[in-house]
Amino acid sequence: MGFILEGVKYKDILDIDRLELLDKQVTCIVGESGSGKTTLLRLLNNLISADSGRVTYQGINVDETDPVELRRKIAMLPQIPTIFPGTVGDNLRLGLDFAGQDQVPEETLLEALEMAKLRKSLTSDAADLSGGEKQRLALARILLLRPEVLLLDEPSSALDDETEKLVIESIVEHTRKREITLIMVTHSKAVAETFGDTVVTIHNGRVAGIKEAPRA
Repeated sequence: MGFILEGVKYKDILDIDRLELLDKQVTCIVGESGSGKTTLLRLLNNLISADSGRVTYQGINVDETDPVELRRKIAMLPQIPTIFPGTVGDNLRLGLDFAGQDQVPEETLLEALEMAKLRKSLTSDAADLSGGEKQRLALARILLLRPEVLLLDEPSSALDDETEKLVIESIVEHTRKREITLIMVTHSKAVAETFGDTVVTIHNGRVAGIKEAPRA
């Protein structure tokens, strides 16, 4: 079933008559800067609440769900994620702690780094990472949580084209294998058309188009 938005309005940023985002698919959200893409993501796990209308996940209004429980199922990676003082390993373990999840073996931490294409040791100082490496560390941290839904806001904005392709390819492969719903805001139409099952275009806060992306 996934998400259904009906009559959703948020300030003067979003005005969505109806939008359905299907389970276990890769949905890419595209549109010009300031069109409301990030606001749409934040509505999905109730980081913000709509002024009017309904946002449901699996038939249940997200406003009526315990926010902590909701965000364990629906995890969001912001465009500029928080990186904590300490090592790469510390950052991964803190993510599990904050989500109330059990710690995992080092091997699992390294697997998450590999999925995010971050080739750093667990003892590397997180403060020494570049912007793109910090973005990938935060991505590895959220992948460790194994949510039902991944909301990614421009997860490759700090990466060069080659690294972007490798990272997105890895994320998509992971989510398809585990049947995780992936909803991703991206600046790249090439990424959307290559990896998305569905591409949603947002223009001036409204849904301007929904199409099936050509599959390779």
